[in-house]
Amino acid sequence: MLAFLKQNFRWIAGGFLLTCFSSFGQTYFISGSIAEWQAAFDLSHGEFGRLYMFATLCSAACLPFVGRLMDVVPAHRVVLAVVPLLALAALSAGLAATVPVLVVSIFLLRLLGQGMMTHIALTATGRWFVAERGRAVSLVVLGHQGGEASIPLLFVSLSILYGYSAGWIVASVVLLLVGLPAIYWCYRVPRIPHGTVSTETSRVAVTRHWTRREVLSDPVFWVLLTGVLAPPFIGTTIFYHQNYMTALFDWPPQLFAQSLVIMAATTVAFALLTGHAIDRLGARVVIRFFLLPLTASCFALAFASSAQSLLFVMILLGISYGFSATLFGALWPEIYGTRNLGAIRSVTVSAAVLATAAGPGVTGTLIDRGIALPRQMIFLGFYCLLAVLAMNIASQVLQRRK
Repeated sequence: MLAFLKQNFRWIAGGFLLTCFSSFGQTYFISGSIAEWQAAFDLSHGEFGRLYMFATLCSAACLPFVGRLMDVVPAHRVVLAVVPLLALAALSAGLAATVPVLVVSIFLLRLLGQGMMTHIALTATGRWFVAERGRAVSLVVLGHQGGEASIPLLFVSLSILYGYSAGWIVASVVLLLVGLPAIYWCYRVPRIPHGTVSTETSRVAVTRHWTRREVLSDPVFWVLLTGVLAPPFIGTTIFYHQNYMTALFDWPPQLFAQSLVIMAATTVAFALLTGHAIDRLGARVVIRFFLLPLTASCFALAFASSAQSLLFVMILLGISYGFSATLFGALWPEIYGTRNLGAIRSVTVSAAVLATAAGPGVTGTLIDRGIALPRQMIFLGFYCLLAVLAMNIASQVLQRRK
């Protein structure tokens, strides 16, 4: 592992920084300012939830078009456009004086942060690495956990001392002065895949490069999406409703932030293990069981009550995120090739963003109608079980197709 890092440091570091700084567009970061925005603009929980869902849906609709840039523009040039615009969105979010400005800011944060920053990292990594793609992706996606474990805590500290606007201003400055030059340097020289493909990887090598139109007409792709979209839908729902659950179960206010650190540590460990498994077995095999921990987390949260139960839920969620974060970076190039990977991944990222928009909106509406979140988690758990069955069928089909 150390030798691999030494040889590929700049590309792994660039992807890590991209996924880390994508935090500024993730729900777990944005949710830290929801209470202040609701108070500033006199918005109810449901009203803000609908605005948030609208902004996220718009970003999901734009991603298939913006994401195709990765197939026609070098990654470092895409970085030069995306990072400054994300910094501008962060500044606008902190200084927003009207609801329309806030909605546009959230739209850009979701499109550029959650969407494009992750899309650039995983598309470039999937294209630049072949024989050890699983290992490379597993290291790059650790940036998500690094961001989860550090950036929200730093933001909360700044907000307590100087107000939430100061936190967003600092985020903008960090993106421009730290993120932009560092990521640009890392990606300025693209990596050329070299060396021989291992025996394990050769068993899962693609026979041709699919176009996006061909992928969208492939029934297996849509079956895979039933499983791929479960983690972002369920994970975002849990993060978004953290204040609701804290009040419902009378948990200490700081418990959720502390549990995120535990989840991040668990995700790191299982992301690395998943990368090793993908390099040895192939993503086609790993998809069979990656949803089992998420299924267990749904049922655990359905019957949660004590503070210890939340920690158990977050450990299970961390295992699931470790599987899915690495798997999704390696699955699409393994199945559909790399020539049109930007266009293909833009569809999957758009669908994932759509799931993160639907999660808070749908579950929040059900809560308003008297269906508590723990009860909803039971149904989500059964959905995951059905998705596990679908993933096993898809895996068998893909093995025969190979």
